[in-house]
Amino acid sequence: MRRPVTVEVPCKVNLYLGVHAERDARGYHRVDSLMVPVALCDTVVVEEAPELAVSFLPALSIPVEKSGVWRASTMLAEALGQEPRARVSVTRRIPGSAGLGSSSADAGAALAALAGVWGVDPLDERVVSVARRVGADVAFFLDPMPGFYVGAGDVLERTLVAPELPVALVMPRAEGGSTPEAYAEFDRGGRTPDDPSPLIAALASGDPRAIAAGLRNNLAPAAVALCPEAGEVERWLRARPGVLGAQVTGSGTCSFAICESASVADAVAAEAASRGWKSWSTKTLGSATEVC
Repeated sequence: MRRPVTVEVPCKVNLYLGVHAERDARGYHRVDSLMVPVALCDTVVVEEAPELAVSFLPALSIPVEKSGVWRASTMLAEALGQEPRARVSVTRRIPGSAGLGSSSADAGAALAALAGVWGVDPLDERVVSVARRVGADVAFFLDPMPGFYVGAGDVLERTLVAPELPVALVMPRAEGGSTPEAYAEFDRGGRTPDDPSPLIAALASGDPRAIAAGLRNNLAPAAVALCPEAGEVERWLRARPGVLGAQVTGSGTCSFAICESASVADAVAAEAASRGWKSWSTKTLGSATEVC
C-alpha cells in the first residue's frame, strides 16, 4: 500500500478580478482573474481505502457527498477509469464564504493528491478538465502559483512572477451572499472591468506600491451590496497606517490589505480582531512550494 499523500494548500486572493457581461456556452460569465496564493492553508491527506470516504475537521454544514472534494474525487476516478477507493481527510483553516477559495482549494488539493496516488501528473489534461468542471478556481489549486486566468476564470493564460507581500486578511462579522447571488447582483448593474495590464506590469517590477495601486475587482460592489459590512472593512483597511492598498477578494466577504511590512500586517490584524472581526497576518507566496 502506498503511503498517504499530504498536501498543504494555500488560499488565494484576487489582485485583479474583471467580470464581463457576456457569457459562454455553459452560461458562465467571462472572467479575467489574477490570483496569488496566500500562506493561510488547509491540509488535505489522501490514502488508499476500501471505498471513498471524505471527512472535514471542523465538519462542514452540508453532507460530505455534496462537497467539492467528494465531487472532485468521484469525477476524477471516472475520468481515469479508477475505482474511487480513497480516504480524503481535510483539516480546514481557510474560512468559507470569504472569496479566499476554501472549497476550491480543498477540491484542487484532493485532485492533486489523488492524481499522485493513482500515478497521474496533477497537471494532466484529464485532471485539469475535471478541476474546471468542479469549479472556476479549482484548476488554480492544482499547482497554486501567481497566474492570470481567462475564460470563466478557469483557464490559465500565463503564470506570473510576483514578490512576497505582507498582507492582512480581515472578515466582517456579518455573512454575505453566495457567489451566485453576487453574480446576480452584478448583472443588475455591474460596470465594465478595467485593463489588467498596469497590474501585470507592476507585478513584473516587484514594486509593492505599484501593485497596490493596480488592485481592481469589479465584482466587489456586488459583494458589498450583499454585505455592507464588507465595504466598511475595506474602507477601514485603506485608512490604516502602513497599508498600501486594500480590496475585497473574489465575491467577498474577506478583504485583504497589502502592507509595508510584516509588523504592519501584524498590527492591522490585531486591531481588526479587537473590533470583533476575524483576521490573519500572513503573506503572499511566489509558488506552491512556499507553504504555510
